[in-house]
Amino acid sequence: MKRLIVLTALALSLLVSWGALAKDRPILAVAEFKNQSGAGWWRGGVGWELAGMLSNELGSTGDFRLVERSKLESVIAEQNLAASGRIAEGQGAQMGQLAGAEYIVLGTVTAYEESTKSSGGGLSFKGFSVGGKSSEAYLAVDVRVVDANTGIIEYVRTIEGTSKGSGISFGAYRGGFGGALATESKTPAGKAIRAALMEITDYLGCVMVDQGRCMDEYDAKEDRRRDRTKSALDLD
Repeated sequence: MKRLIVLTALALSLLVSWGALAKDRPILAVAEFKNQSGAGWWRGGVGWELAGMLSNELGSTGDFRLVERSKLESVIAEQNLAASGRIAEGQGAQMGQLAGAEYIVLGTVTAYEESTKSSGGGLSFKGFSVGGKSSEAYLAVDVRVVDANTGIIEYVRTIEGTSKGSGISFGAYRGGFGGALATESKTPAGKAIRAALMEITDYLGCVMVDQGRCMDEYDAKEDRRRDRTKSALDLD
């Protein structure tokens, strides 16, 4: 009997602790991604697909609570209505109040590069190729995390994703991401996208939840990125 009481008390303690942790998890809403890169794979619907993919990555960590996309879209529609001047000033939707989010994650694809190099050999037959070339892709995303109630930008960082691909290439391959990105799942572009989204997830987990030594790692990554950018510029 005494053992049962102890086990029950322990279970209740764990439930209370878990509830406190769940309550403290930041509530995020991921807005539609924007594009300033000229990437050829960007087409209608991709912005919301990237937002959904990032939401899935963030939710899978257990560190965050996520607002449903449909709820966020309704907020944006209400705000667009307010901006049109068709309702009284100050009567439009407030992002935090209506969406239920504490923070809004904004992502803008600012750079995309892809290159294909011959690796020798290879076989091509009726549009299908096997081997003979290697492709790599680079993606840069400017990420901002905004306080939903004050509009203050709390965190900002440029996140990079890179990938390499080679071997079998089927131009009509469909699958993977789904929607407008369905054809990119196995391509260098698709791999760079996934790499960037995972890096964004790790970064937000670091600065918003862990706030430990990982912050030094991301500061070092940012320093390296800035050094590479400076070295690529011709200032003469």
